[in-house]
Amino acid sequence: METKDAVAALAALAQDNRLEVFRLLVQAGPNGMTAGAVAETLDLAPNTLTFHFDRLRTAGLVTVRREGRSMIYAARFETMNALVGFLTENCCGGVSCAPATPSKPARKRSKVPA
Repeated sequence: METKDAVAALAALAQDNRLEVFRLLVQAGPNGMTAGAVAETLDLAPNTLTFHFDRLRTAGLVTVRREGRSMIYAARFETMNALVGFLTENCCGGVSCAPATPSKPARKRSKVPA
């Protein structure tokens, strides 16, 4: 991965909603999720979500495909793995290492009563 591509990916992920969207898509696996399911799970407005999906797509972190009337978004695992590799390529003097503890799974947002 080139430095400019890593910067673009990190910039796209440097926003809490986009990071949550990406983590949810990673959890969903290669089949991805419909935009509606993502919006419902994360309690995001569809127009806001469209903006976030566009930023993630531009950075090469997600793909989109149409199935009937639904738009299905999926994480691009090859880009994610390339980014992790880029970030860790000189880690531990060149010896491959892994995080000490696994990260927590993404949480579903709770709706705040008005």
